[in-house]
Amino acid sequence: MSLTPQFGAIVPSQKQELLNSNYLKFNDGAAAGDTDTFAQQYLPEIYEQEVERYGNRTLSGFLRMVGAEMPMTSDQVIWSEQNRLHISYDGCSLPTNLTININPGAAADVFNVVSPRATIVVLDPVTGLEEKCLVTDSNTTTGVLTVQPYTVANLGAFTAAGLKVFVYGSEYQKGGKIDAGVAGANSGTNYVSVDPQFTQFSNSPIIIKSQYVVSGSDMAQIGWVEVATEDGASGYLWYLKAESETRLRFEDYLEMAMIEGEKVGAASAITTGKGTEGLFAAIEGRGNVNVGFTAAAGLDAFDDILKNLDTQGAIEENMLFLQRQTALDFDDMLASISGGTAGGTAFGLFENSEEMALNLGFSGFRRGSYDFYKTDWKYLNDASTRGAIDGINSIEGVLIPAGTSTVYDQVLGTNIRRPFLHVRYRASQADDRRMKSWLTGSAGGAFTSTLDAMEVNFLSERCLVTQAANNFVLFKGI
Repeated sequence: MSLTPQFGAIVPSQKQELLNSNYLKFNDGAAAGDTDTFAQQYLPEIYEQEVERYGNRTLSGFLRMVGAEMPMTSDQVIWSEQNRLHISYDGCSLPTNLTININPGAAADVFNVVSPRATIVVLDPVTGLEEKCLVTDSNTTTGVLTVQPYTVANLGAFTAAGLKVFVYGSEYQKGGKIDAGVAGANSGTNYVSVDPQFTQFSNSPIIIKSQYVVSGSDMAQIGWVEVATEDGASGYLWYLKAESETRLRFEDYLEMAMIEGEKVGAASAITTGKGTEGLFAAIEGRGNVNVGFTAAAGLDAFDDILKNLDTQGAIEENMLFLQRQTALDFDDMLASISGGTAGGTAFGLFENSEEMALNLGFSGFRRGSYDFYKTDWKYLNDASTRGAIDGINSIEGVLIPAGTSTVYDQVLGTNIRRPFLHVRYRASQADDRRMKSWLTGSAGGAFTSTLDAMEVNFLSERCLVTQAANNFVLFKGI
């Protein structure tokens, strides 16, 4: 028996039994050309709650942990950093056996030329030779020193270039003037006063913008979704779900731009921007870069880092922000130490308890005179950012000194203490550009234009100040 025409997907039968021709199957509606299946009237069960399959997706928070934010009113922030107290020169050459060019290839800085009667140490990294000399004359124009060695006739056994020279004192004759050379113990006019020098650095803020737009028609079509967002909002959202994620993404950009920022270089074709110096660029340009740190290298590789820190500020407390593999390498390195104090390592931060410390999840350790606090940096692990890159030149971690530094503020005209890492944002009594947001359009409560939409605008103007970058270490892959 059959009906003509047939409507839907039901074919009658003489008996009450399940057949392919009369059993209602939901997936029948998915078949090609089968759009009138009767089963389509039965709606599927829909979960209202959004599944958080990536957990907390935000990446910001790093700068809040290690620095501060302070307002400024100018297009540029300038700060000065101290130079070293003692006088030394690298890459010196020997024009003759009794002369040393402390500034080969360039005119000498008159304020940094070694004075006559100074005593210096000459080191040859190639041959390992060392000799102490008395400076008998100095040329303030060419930077060439005339010297007399204390134990040998001349410096003929030294390599002609690549020498290191540093001043350790002076020696004068009885009754001699302070500016007197060897030839005339009581006369001379070529003494050079060493004035303190400083190095000046600057950075400029960039303007960061973002916008979310929803049309008036879409706002009138309600579709609720239950969410729990990273900024603490929970419940049912509608178009505000997209607005909330735009805001979260913009807040991440505020930090990411400070970390990844680059200044416009001479070879760049950019003419409508100047860029800004981010954290990575500052460390690569003025700091220390460690390439290929692994657990296999053990304490030897880490001790090389400590030796380098000794030549810089030797700041006792430091923070390590690491990607997953590098963090595990540190754990493996420390776990390989037997007895908890081998090689000078002590677990003072763990009450010197080896059981407490060697739990494959260190939060801190001490080596030599330094304390290190270690944590994972989500930015380096997230697959949508640095976590997707592993290998040559990849960023695998950063060491940041804790505490504050003293610098001279050009605006205030005095020495001030600032965190080594801090953000400056444009602000005044008229306008605060730290984090601005406003509505435009003609929908959603905004009545500022004839646009049939609501525009949510975000803006910030800021830059990062990385002071004393010589105390920072950037870990990179090979």
